[in-house]
Amino acid sequence: MDLEQEVQKAGGFVNLELLARQVVEGFISGLHKSPFHGFSAEFAEHKVYNNGESTRHIDWKLFAKTDKLYTKRYEEETNLRCHLILDNSASMHYPELKSQNINSLNKIGFSVLASACLMQILKKQRDAIGLSTYSDSYEYYAPEKGSERHRQMLLHVLSEILRSGKGNPGSNTYTYLHQIAEKLKRRSLIFLFSDMFQAEVEEAKLFEALRHLKYNKHELVLFHVVDKQKEFNFDFKNSPRRFTDVETGEKIDLYSDNVKESYQQVVSDYFAALELKCAQYGIKYVMADVNADFNKILSTFMVERQKFV
Repeated sequence: MDLEQEVQKAGGFVNLELLARQVVEGFISGLHKSPFHGFSAEFAEHKVYNNGESTRHIDWKLFAKTDKLYTKRYEEETNLRCHLILDNSASMHYPELKSQNINSLNKIGFSVLASACLMQILKKQRDAIGLSTYSDSYEYYAPEKGSERHRQMLLHVLSEILRSGKGNPGSNTYTYLHQIAEKLKRRSLIFLFSDMFQAEVEEAKLFEALRHLKYNKHELVLFHVVDKQKEFNFDFKNSPRRFTDVETGEKIDLYSDNVKESYQQVVSDYFAALELKCAQYGIKYVMADVNADFNKILSTFMVERQKFV
């Protein structure tokens, strides 16, 4: 199914929603095979019973079916505030694709569809959703709301990102994360989609901005979006190639095998340091490979939501 073609139909967002619904329904149907055994498509109605809690609201009918204890969750208990942040800089539009389909996505395509999937699952949970996007400017901000009209508006914004097909170079991520942090007044669960490519000298500023996002007791999950085959494994044919920095336009001609080993070591060290730094600051780090499915994204949401509420 071609994302670009689907997005252009029916106002630009209806079929992006359809794709997200298909992914989420597939994920939910597989929950019985996972540690979340016992949840149904209406899992917003229940939460796991913890020892010491009142037994007053235990769902005994569900216990009879699953042999597990769940308590009924009432509507006022399910109101989570979730804010999605998308890095829309030029490097996120790698690799450059003429069209995107669900089995072949670049980093921004993966992030957009993953965000739409989270919106779909948040809808099932009756949670409030907000969205921020940035590249070389703070492009878009919408506060957390739970209405269907609001969600459709956010889906349209995501569709427009796909339709544009390119991002702007020169993103100062830390600047816009500080601005987003200033806008988030109420405690929220924050998901940041970014490839985390920035100048080495800016790393301290970036983590200062990430700490700012956690200031008001927000919980922050970093989905580190990478094309693992190309950006981590450096899987290119060993023929003369010109590599172009999509952020700066700088070019270099080389044989990939001449630098592959040293490249992999540098990138591996950087990814490991990034994960360690996130752990030090209490940030959940998740590598999100664009060549994988969305189960890792959705299962991370499930775990973090249980902890958050």
